[in-house]
Order: sequence, then structure tokens, then C-alpha cells
Amino acid sequence: MICPLLGILWPYVARRLWRNRVACTHLCVQTFYGPLMQSLKHFKRVATDWFLWGMVLATVLAYFFPRFGATGGSMHAEYVIKVGVFVVFFLHGVNLSSEQIKKGLTNWRLHVMIQVFTFVVFPLIWLACQKLLGSHVPALLMLGFFYLCALPSTISSSVALTGSAGGNVPAAILNASMSSVIGIFITPWLVSLVVGTGAGGIDLGDTLLDLCAMLLLPLVLGQLMRPLLGKFFARHKKYTNLIDKLVILLLVYAAFCNSMISGMWQSQGNSVILTAFIGTALLLAVILLMTTRTARALKFDHADKVAAVFCATKKSLAAGAPMAALIFGSNPGLGLILLPIMIYHPMQLIVCSIIAESYASRHRQQLSQAALEEAQAA
Repeated sequence: MICPLLGILWPYVARRLWRNRVACTHLCVQTFYGPLMQSLKHFKRVATDWFLWGMVLATVLAYFFPRFGATGGSMHAEYVIKVGVFVVFFLHGVNLSSEQIKKGLTNWRLHVMIQVFTFVVFPLIWLACQKLLGSHVPALLMLGFFYLCALPSTISSSVALTGSAGGNVPAAILNASMSSVIGIFITPWLVSLVVGTGAGGIDLGDTLLDLCAMLLLPLVLGQLMRPLLGKFFARHKKYTNLIDKLVILLLVYAAFCNSMISGMWQSQGNSVILTAFIGTALLLAVILLMTTRTARALKFDHADKVAAVFCATKKSLAAGAPMAALIFGSNPGLGLILLPIMIYHPMQLIVCSIIAESYASRHRQQLSQAALEEAQAA
């Protein structure tokens, strides 16, 4: 019955497609080819990022030369990293624009939503997953997922993606900066709730003092020195970014060296990497869906919606790696604790870059349509 019907209809359908071949081709390009090429372009940009390959190289070097970068090794990582972290946060303070922050102060609903997602919703998602799946996931990896959920938002990529998608850049700068400062206190406190503060846990008082000395103090000093050094570092921003990334690579290398020396990776097996990847992908998908729906429910305009999605879903490897070194010290499981944020970092860049392109394209179409309607009305 169906085959004869198809035989009758096919010549008619084929003629219609041929007559409208230009429109059909344009529709296919818009629907499939354009988004595919944009996705490949963003994937290529991330795949050729030397920093991501540097993280892979750091783990490989830790496998072959663990004693060099371990605590007490020839590199003296425990001292080199502290100096590096101090320098990085000093540079963050110099580059932090108080003028841009002041511009974004008015939209309180947007700020509350972003900070609540960053420090409340993320940990609650972890808590739900821990109740359901905690017994099936290694304890250190589960702690790593919580550490990822407790981290502040990242500044650079949040602002860059918000700007490229036509979002509220001053609000993005304010929220990402506020998140980084709040995170110095909130992140170790949240971690202490999970691991405890007694034997086997962390000493919250000493940890906060260390974080203030190594993160908050250089941040404040950098902000005080901004009138003198701000223009110089703005002209040489690529070098400050280079220092930032090199310190992170040192932290990753040292963390994995200590893990190798302790035999932690041999005891966990390769399946832990697959588990971390799947868990991270699911977390990113859930949080993107939740932030998008919440921004829509709050009736944010395009600019605020973009800022909400890109600031509330981001987590900072730049802050996470130094803070982990101070919070967990020379814990041999630090490599496994850092694994989720190391996977989340490139994943959020790839996925959010594609979403940013989609937002920007949709916004351009809306502006063009609005301009056309205005011209017709005139």
C-alpha cells in the first residue's frame, strides 16, 4: 500500500524540490551546515589551545617524572607554587576594573540569581547526586565533584562569551569579580562542611588565613597598585595571561606527581576518568538547562539572559587550582580532586562558545526584524 503511494507521489515531490532548489539549499545550509561549521570552528579553536594540551602534557610528565614535582622534590613545588599563586592574584587585582564593576550594580535580581546558582544550586545538585550515586563513585572523585560545585565563576571567559553574544558585559564583570572574591571565603567553608574540620578534615581557621594571605592580600595589593600599573599590564595582557596559565600547569603537574608517588592512580584504575567525564558532561547539561529556564522565568531581556547563563554556569580553574593547593595541602588525592574541574574547563569553553554563537545569531535576527518593522511603520 505504502510503496505504490510513494511511487505515485515521488515524481511530483521531485519536481517541486527541483523548482525550489535554491530555497531548499538555503534552508539546508541554515538548518544544518551553518551550525555544524560554527561548532567545528569552536572545536578547532579549543583543540588547538596550547594550554589544554599543556594540561595533558603535565599529567604525562607526572607519570614519568613524579619525584621531580612532588612535595620535597627537586622542583620545590611547595615554594614555587606559593610564589606563583601570589603573583597570579596580584595580576588579577591589577587588571580588575572597579569602574566596570560600578556600572553593573543596579540589576540586583540578575546578581542574586548568578551568585545563588554559583554557591547554592551547584552544591545542591551535588548533594542530590551524592545521595543517589555516592556509593558507586570513588570518594575522592566525589569530593572533586563537590569542589568543582563549590568553586567561584571564572572572569575572563564569562565576560568574553557574554560580550560576543550581545550580553550585559558590566553585569558579567561585576558578578564574575564578586564571585571570585566571595569564593575565597565561601569555597573553603563549603568544603569544610563535606570533609569536616576535625581529624582527617581541614582546619577552617588556618585555611582561611592562608587563603587571605595568598589570594586576598595580593588581590587587594594589585587593586591598590592599579592606578600605577593598570595601563602597563593592559598593554601586556597576553603576558599576564601566560603567567596565569603557567602557574596552573605547575599546580596540575605537582598535584599529579603527589598522586603518582602515593600510588593513588594505580589503585583507582582508568574507569575513574570515564566516570569523571560523564559526570561532568551531565552536570554542565543540567546547569545550562536550569539557568536558561530560570532566566526565562524571571523575564530577563536578551542581554541579562546571556549574562545569567554564562556567569552562573562557569567554574574557575584559574582560582580552583591555587585554592585546592592551599585547602587540601599535600593530599596525595589532589590529582583526583582536581580531575572534574580539569575536564569541566575545556568542556564549558566548547559548549558555551557554540551557545554564544547561537545567541548572537538569534539576537542579530531579532534586531534586523525590529528594524524592518520600524521602517515599515514609518
